[in-house]
Amino acid sequence: MAGHGIIRRYREFLPVESDTPIVSLNEGNTPQIETRNLVNALGGGFHLFIKFEGLNPTASFKDRGMTLAVTKALERGARIIVCASTGNTSASAAAYAARAGMTCVVLIPEGKIAYGKMAQALIHGAKTLEVRGNFDDSLELVRELGEREEIEIVNSINPFRIQGQKTAAFEVCDDLGEAPDMHFLPVGNAGNITSYWLGYNEYRNSGRTSSLPRMMGWQAEGAAPIVRGEIVKYPETVATAIRIGNPASWEKAVRAAEESSGTIDCVSDEEILDAQRMLARTEGIFVEPASAAGIAGIVKSHSLGVIPEGSRVVVTVTGHGLKDPGVAIENAKSKSTVVNPDLTSVLYAIGLG
Repeated sequence: MAGHGIIRRYREFLPVESDTPIVSLNEGNTPQIETRNLVNALGGGFHLFIKFEGLNPTASFKDRGMTLAVTKALERGARIIVCASTGNTSASAAAYAARAGMTCVVLIPEGKIAYGKMAQALIHGAKTLEVRGNFDDSLELVRELGEREEIEIVNSINPFRIQGQKTAAFEVCDDLGEAPDMHFLPVGNAGNITSYWLGYNEYRNSGRTSSLPRMMGWQAEGAAPIVRGEIVKYPETVATAIRIGNPASWEKAVRAAEESSGTIDCVSDEEILDAQRMLARTEGIFVEPASAAGIAGIVKSHSLGVIPEGSRVVVTVTGHGLKDPGVAIENAKSKSTVVNPDLTSVLYAIGLG
């Protein structure tokens, strides 16, 4: 059943009935990859597993929550789904709406969405509106639209989104045989850290595991309202997926960090880009900048001695690097070389001439 989507796999933990019309693209069951090269590059001392959510159908973790949100919208008879998005939510909503035969409307901040994500929303046929403002302005408009009976909001303010996303915590435990000691992940709208904490608690309460991890959330410095303790009116960061100044799940995220004896901290754009490049070059795992925030958090925490010796650590990388190819090409800090069509030119170009 692992290959048939998270609703079928974890039905007993989700709010669905036997006759619920499931809308799925076989999301979930993403790989959990042990990364010895990266740990060795940092000096060793712990075990690191990367939960690669970029291998979901639309290349981000959003598909877990979207399958359930769209399923429940279809079940109640909604005709239209709507979301505000910095990119990944719009891509996922557009795909699942197409799968369900529903209309999708996405509101995105004008000029603030990565090229790959815009392509996804458009190719799936979503009515795509660019708002002259930021994500929070877009979300306010979505809240107003959601008051209409025929429209269902599929942002993480929709509780079914959180319910779907919690299944990633189940998979982490199923793969490891127990909950990890620490779990690192990026924090933008804060739904993901909220959902993982919910999932870990439900698995422990059901007897599937006996422990809980410390939840370690990471914001970008230019978009760190939780760390600052105040709304950021004009958030700025290269990590567009977490460029949010007033997270919808703010209080729940803080509670997850506090209850787990974890933290929510921030890293700079430079640290995020360094982490993106390091992960790609040590492990062959290509993630978008926002995903690298959790990796940057591990680098920072390890340097400060926060990760105990021998710990089992999981980090969620939330979206594939092809979501934002422009940043990746610039961040690679290397260029292709044009050569003549002969062996001598090739050998010279690779340093063997």
